Amino acid sequence: MLAVLSVASFMAGLDLFIVNVAFDEIGRDFAGGTMADLSWVLNAYAIVFAALLVPLGRLADRYGRKPVLIAGLVVFTAASQACAMAPDLWSLVGFRVLQAVGAAALIPTSLGLLLSVYPAARRGGAVRIWSASAALAAAAGPVVGGVLVDVSWRLVFEINIPIGIAVTLLALRYVPDSREGATARIPDLPGTTVFTLAVAALALGLVKINDWPGEQTALVVGAALLAVAWFWLRSLRHPAPVIEPSLLAVRTFSWSNVTVLLFSVAFAANLLLGVLWMQQIWDYSPIRTGLAVAPGPLMVPVMAIIAGKMAAARVPAGLITAVGCTLCAFGVALIAMSLGPAPAYTTELLPGWLIGGVGVGLALPTILSAAAVDLPAHRYATGSAVVNMSRQIGTVLGVSLAVAALGAPIGYTEAHDAYVNAWLMVGGFMVIAAITALGMNPRRPQPSPTVPDTETEVVARAS
Repeated sequence: MLAVLSVASFMAGLDLFIVNVAFDEIGRDFAGGTMADLSWVLNAYAIVFAALLVPLGRLADRYGRKPVLIAGLVVFTAASQACAMAPDLWSLVGFRVLQAVGAAALIPTSLGLLLSVYPAARRGGAVRIWSASAALAAAAGPVVGGVLVDVSWRLVFEINIPIGIAVTLLALRYVPDSREGATARIPDLPGTTVFTLAVAALALGLVKINDWPGEQTALVVGAALLAVAWFWLRSLRHPAPVIEPSLLAVRTFSWSNVTVLLFSVAFAANLLLGVLWMQQIWDYSPIRTGLAVAPGPLMVPVMAIIAGKMAAARVPAGLITAVGCTLCAFGVALIAMSLGPAPAYTTELLPGWLIGGVGVGLALPTILSAAAVDLPAHRYATGSAVVNMSRQIGTVLGVSLAVAALGAPIGYTEAHDAYVNAWLMVGGFMVIAAITALGMNPRRPQPSPTVPDTETEVVARAS
């Protein structure tokens, strides 16, 4: 059961990273699409994935976690096949939306099933293994993507088919069901819809900033911000809001969400910039690009262990995160100042990439583990879902800002300047994230949020 649920989580996370390496090849295959249009192959998935994490988790609590898990696997697998057969760019974007619906069902249901089924003595180890599968997806995505795209970008989606079928059959056989039933509240679905459209509109305004008149961009971005404000006001009075305001009253949780959003903006932009530079400027093949990306992510698990030991030695989580973000900023600045027209990976890109990997390993696991530390145990699952939502929204904004910063340069000199400016922007976001990370350290004991319990959270609290 643990293997099945961990692979389900791995599949959902893999498609956040594997498509980056295929970005350029998809653009060549679907000629005529601008960089802004291509960005929706990444953003459509991340937006829907972020918006549906909490609502699908609550629907699963009410109607059964296993049925929602199975439905998520079926939708994700079928949508992957559709993506592989997409005849044009916008069909691919539409199928990516369906893929994200399936992926968003996999994360909360698999975690909820683990918490409800495993005995208290073994629950912590099971959740650590489940969490490690997402980190493995981040490290494996670029490499696996590079190998597959070297044959055809469509294989990036085809690889999900046999895995999805196998996991679905094994889940039917080995995974038990759990639910709350009628006591679980139906989430705020209209609010979810407005929030999704708001994030999509904000991303649209950013990626089209070089193509639209300033007035049109301002109108779209303004409408998105108004929709976010309406969503928040609705959350304040809705009985089952997507984001519970009471959770944000906890200092470590609120600052962790701010920090992970800023960090993810920089992380997503940096990954896309690195891939595009190697493929478009240095003319790297997809497989060579994937292998070149890999050393950075491989530093993450090593540094995550060190960060855990630092936390155990009572080094404040905010300080560990701030150091990690500062190293990331230094790494991208080093890359921006080093790159030249001739490929020189080991001297110009690798040093900054490794420093950034060290920083990510210190910062990201610390943010994710510290976010819910001051929440009561029965709100851990919900808090984790909200933090992951913030992370995916940051990913959307990072991709959009990278596309906006690059524009459509003509010639090497203009392209070089655009990439340098984009990387300096990434470094700026990392510096701001380092500052906000210091707010993650609580100044005083926080009151527990007064929100309803779910069956999963009652089990977690009892442990």
